[in-house]
Amino acid sequence: MTTLPILYSFRRCPYAMRARIGILDAGIKVELREIVLRNKPAHMLEISPKGTVPVLLLPNGTVIDESLDIMLWALNQNDPNALLSGDLNAMLKLIQQTNGSKDSHFKFHLDRYKYSTRYEDKDAIALGLESRTTALEFIQQLEDRLSNTKFLMGNAQTLADMSIAPFIRQFANTNRQWWDEQPYPKVQNWLNNFIDSTTFKTIFSKYIVWLHGDDPVYFGDK
Repeated sequence: MTTLPILYSFRRCPYAMRARIGILDAGIKVELREIVLRNKPAHMLEISPKGTVPVLLLPNGTVIDESLDIMLWALNQNDPNALLSGDLNAMLKLIQQTNGSKDSHFKFHLDRYKYSTRYEDKDAIALGLESRTTALEFIQQLEDRLSNTKFLMGNAQTLADMSIAPFIRQFANTNRQWWDEQPYPKVQNWLNNFIDSTTFKTIFSKYIVWLHGDDPVYFGDK
């Protein structure tokens, strides 16, 4: 067993981005195993049968396989930029609106916009447009917040900004020309600042796909 945590990750996945952001910000060194989703390693599936990234295996055998839980695990050990400062319950409530498969979540509609052709029982064009329109309700909520403050929870960056930005980036990149023409200047500027940040550039660095037996690749120790 390695003396370092092992993180299974996939570069473009917004959930995996969350995990890498938390680990990087906390300055915790991990062994990074970049995977391909269509060819998931047997060990990853053994420790987390649901088969989604990120998956963090701690040296004591504990497995954390929810992105927000990984962020909280890391930042509760070391939070040099005070991402957890403020009303944590309010942050988590806002973050929850992005999180999953319920039709009240931003990610639910983002997936149907970005991957509309995967839903064979639906008209792809109609589904994509409808889902994009519904997703904009959350974008408008963020625009309203950013009209009053620099960041989502106030004038300092918090867990909410770092947790939500990867999903807004995925939404924007689905059709970047369309996104840039939309009347959400505060969200667009906030997102661009995130993309231009050292944090994002670091967590979005390319790594070779991990294969069993490869020399370890390390991440997170500043």
